[in-house]
Amino acid sequence: MSDTTRVLFDAPGPKARVRYRILAVIGVLLLVGLLYVVYGRLDEKEQLTAARWDWVLTGSAWNNYLIPGIIDTLRAAAIAIVCASVLALALAMARMSDLAPLRWLAGIIVEFFRAVPVLIMMLFIFYFLSHRGWFPSDLNPLIGVVVGLTLYNSAVLCEVIRNGVTSLPAGQREAGLSIGLTPSQVRRSILIPQSLTAMLPTLVSQVIVITKDTALGYIILYPELLTRARNIGSAESATLPAYVVVAVLFILINYALSKLAEWIENRQRKRNRSAGGVADANEPPPIAPIPAVGGLGGGTQGRV
Repeated sequence: MSDTTRVLFDAPGPKARVRYRILAVIGVLLLVGLLYVVYGRLDEKEQLTAARWDWVLTGSAWNNYLIPGIIDTLRAAAIAIVCASVLALALAMARMSDLAPLRWLAGIIVEFFRAVPVLIMMLFIFYFLSHRGWFPSDLNPLIGVVVGLTLYNSAVLCEVIRNGVTSLPAGQREAGLSIGLTPSQVRRSILIPQSLTAMLPTLVSQVIVITKDTALGYIILYPELLTRARNIGSAESATLPAYVVVAVLFILINYALSKLAEWIENRQRKRNRSAGGVADANEPPPIAPIPAVGGLGGGTQGRV
């Protein structure tokens, strides 16, 4: 063990090890006792009997509740992802603009929507549209969920894109300016595409957050997966089993999305290795030899 390790961590003595074992045993006993109390309460309510769970194997439960809930959840998430990506790109360009008023306005918008909870935005949009009557009543919950998720996640993704741009080597921007591009053209043509590629795993991971946050539509009666769980729980008198099944479905969906993010990241790493790595933007490119000009002799080089 090195001196640094000794400074940071002292090995416990015999008394300390005994004390840690006693605390661990007490913790395990408390956990077992808590689980026993929970089990007793659930068993008292007959929530653990087979009759409360047999509906999971019926086709009507999946066709009428679970599958429509999954479809509505993924639909709201997909729309919010597309809208949030477009708005985030626009906000990122505005925050990096050369115009100070545009930067300030974009900064205010981003900081405001990052600070406001998603549920409050959903409730505000839902009740606003309900009072205005601009859309059919059955469409207002979907709009409320999508708009709330779009506003919040676009602010988050905007900062992700902006941080990705600032993490790029300074030579990228200088190279674009040296060939006559304006600063906005450099950001649009060089910096933003590279930052999106570099931050793609993070962007895909944000999709998981959006998918989970669709469950907040439960408050405004959007028929997503959690709302369907409440409905089938009431219909089958199995509230706890319904929520457990829906929780497992959310875990499977988000696990699949996380694996997608890992696959994209691994694919990018393999592509970078096969391409020989990323060249340093600050290093000047090699100068190609000047070809010989005909008529001046085989060994004579053309003049630049």
